[in-house]
Amino acid sequence: MKKFDKERVLLALAGPAIALVVAVALTSIVLLVSGKSPFEPYSIMFEQATFSDIQVLIINQATMYYLAAVAVAVGFRMNLFNIGVDGQYRLAAMTTALVGAHVALPSFLQVPMLILVAMLTGAFWAGIAGILKTTRGVSEVVATIMLNAIATSVIAWLTLPENFGVLEGNNSTTGPMNESGWIPGFELPGGEVYGLIVLAVLVGIAYWLVLGRTRFGFDLRATGASESAAAASGVNAKRMVLMAMLISGALAGISGLPILLGDSHTYGLTFPAGLGFTAIGIALLGRNHPVGIAFAALLWAWLDKASQDLDYRGYDKEIAVIMQGLIVLAVVISYEAVRQWGLKRQQQRVGEELAAAARKSKNSEEVAAR
Repeated sequence: MKKFDKERVLLALAGPAIALVVAVALTSIVLLVSGKSPFEPYSIMFEQATFSDIQVLIINQATMYYLAAVAVAVGFRMNLFNIGVDGQYRLAAMTTALVGAHVALPSFLQVPMLILVAMLTGAFWAGIAGILKTTRGVSEVVATIMLNAIATSVIAWLTLPENFGVLEGNNSTTGPMNESGWIPGFELPGGEVYGLIVLAVLVGIAYWLVLGRTRFGFDLRATGASESAAAASGVNAKRMVLMAMLISGALAGISGLPILLGDSHTYGLTFPAGLGFTAIGIALLGRNHPVGIAFAALLWAWLDKASQDLDYRGYDKEIAVIMQGLIVLAVVISYEAVRQWGLKRQQQRVGEELAAAARKSKNSEEVAAR
């Protein structure tokens, strides 16, 4: 059993805590400068979160955020910056919707098939960036940004009426999916929670087990820390880079399924966009830990959904967006400050231990001399 390190836990919690405090303080200053109350908007948002229908919306939104953030976190643990999660998830959702609209199997086959289609599509799209990086040295940041734009164009072309698109009013969609691919949710007093919240929980557990308790996870983290050191210990660094991108893309591919299979049952112009970029901030705030990401996803979803009523109370709902942006900035600064303090504290502890050992050795010599 590992000895519980209280100081290490406090250091892990200090970064997010400082980031939240700084973000709230700066947002309050912005409100104060604009002549508004620096406290009332938070009171309104907390009040909104007490309503059961808003709670359901927060949980559903957090489910999608969580899956996308774990996809980003896999890349971060490998020291890869997968900015292409947004394109991967949208392309996977569109492909899954197309397959679901044109293939009809029994439900026990249809649902696994759709999940597999989403994972393969996301992995394929992320794998392009992985191959470019491992074979040509192309930065995954540049490659995934370009692939986001290409994914948008591919989706627009495939959903044209002359291809696979179905017009529903002014909305170009992929057409309704067969009901055998629908996933029922869990009924709560405020509405229906997406059934694929179960998948999000399983993904979190698998992420923790694989990266923290397996040889593959160790190799992946070791390669992210130092490719040369990992290679010296027999790890194929290029293979690990490609595997990390494939896994990240596969997880990104299923991040749109909760709403696709649980609510919209089609892909169209109104399908949520920007999920991948939001996931970057959530993964950073959650420190790439499955539990931390869960809390960060809930916080982000709360800011999104509970701020809708601000417009009717004399405040702009963009206050929540400002706070989200400030959280991302504060996270980077606070984590670096905590890291520096942690290194300094570690050096102090090592110095104290060496001094104690030296005193003990000196006392032993004195005793022996007597």
